[in-house]
Amino acid sequence: MRYQIITYGCQMNKSDSQRISKVLESLGFSLSKNPDLTIINVCSVRQSAVDRAKSKAKQTKNKLLITGCILQKDKKDFEKLSDALFNINDLSKLPEILKKLGFKIKKTDLKYKHYLELEPKYENQISAYVPIMTGCNNFCSYCVVPYTRGKEISRPTKEIICEAKHLIKKGTKEIWLLGQNVNSFKPSFPKLLKEVNNIPGKFWLRFTSSNPKDLTKQTIQIMANCEKITPYINLPIQSGDNEILKAMNRPYTVEKYKQLIKELRKAFSQPLAISTDVIVGFPGETKQQFNSTKKVFREIKFSFAYISRYSPRPGTRANKLKNNVSSQEKKQREKQLQEIVEATALEFNKQFVNKEIEALVLKKTNNFFIGKTKYYQTIKFKAKDNLLGKFIQAKVTKANPYGLEAKI
Repeated sequence: MRYQIITYGCQMNKSDSQRISKVLESLGFSLSKNPDLTIINVCSVRQSAVDRAKSKAKQTKNKLLITGCILQKDKKDFEKLSDALFNINDLSKLPEILKKLGFKIKKTDLKYKHYLELEPKYENQISAYVPIMTGCNNFCSYCVVPYTRGKEISRPTKEIICEAKHLIKKGTKEIWLLGQNVNSFKPSFPKLLKEVNNIPGKFWLRFTSSNPKDLTKQTIQIMANCEKITPYINLPIQSGDNEILKAMNRPYTVEKYKQLIKELRKAFSQPLAISTDVIVGFPGETKQQFNSTKKVFREIKFSFAYISRYSPRPGTRANKLKNNVSSQEKKQREKQLQEIVEATALEFNKQFVNKEIEALVLKKTNNFFIGKTKYYQTIKFKAKDNLLGKFIQAKVTKANPYGLEAKI
């Protein structure tokens, strides 16, 4: 029996897919490009992901299951396109679903309190996701996560440390701690960072995603003082206008956000790469309010930005607002922010030209090795030796907005 999993969503969805893979293989399935079973793991946060998932579902000829963070409205459409839907929290029901679809599966015991207790099938040995929590209590007015994943649930610290130790022992060089809002991890996110950092071995530690309202001075100091935590943070701003932030139910101001950036940069003795998430065309966003976001982007000088055009999500508070910014205007605003980010990213990357930089080699494509620096820049270089999964020192020869070129 052969399977494939297609993921349309965030890193948390990708992490969930790894746990689904492990369950399937314990039932006797093997990964294949010519599957008998396809599972689509989708997140309803963005309409684009839903649209791609629906398109793929229509093309799928074999048995099809769908899971993920799915809104009720989207569930109705996916039910028509698939053989069955299942909630990721109900992964223990997957064997029974497969039996009903005619698959002869091995016996397995999937007893657990929460599906995150299950061991995942990691995509590679080099970099791994370790979810520390799931769900969200923030109820941002545009976001479906509290409705699709429920309230925040933190994994036990001991369980997280065990998983991280296991990965590092197997040779993993990069650990990503995942959560919809890692800063609100209980009992203490900064203490968890310190514990993972103190695990023996050579590895990098990263995390995502952070909500500015919960980013504490203690976390900032831990980030700056722990050698394995990389000098990179994704800190979503979502808008550079206070009125729009209030309408989004983001309980911080632009001034508070700028202060956090100031504290972050002051804490680090080396350069700090900061990326962000932003939504353009939120209901009621005027050109003047958008110009405020442009101004903030120029001031902060992000090294990267995930720019989304607002799309209404049924069930959210923002869905009740008039979606009065045209698609064309949203597209233009996205382009304008992208141009600013490309300029500031290029400025950040240029400081490394003719300097040596450490990088972790992740893959090889078209005779080039591709890796990431500790600042989360993509770096590309040629080498005769097989350097996959290794930390290397490379001399930067060229910078562009999206990464670096180097030589060994």
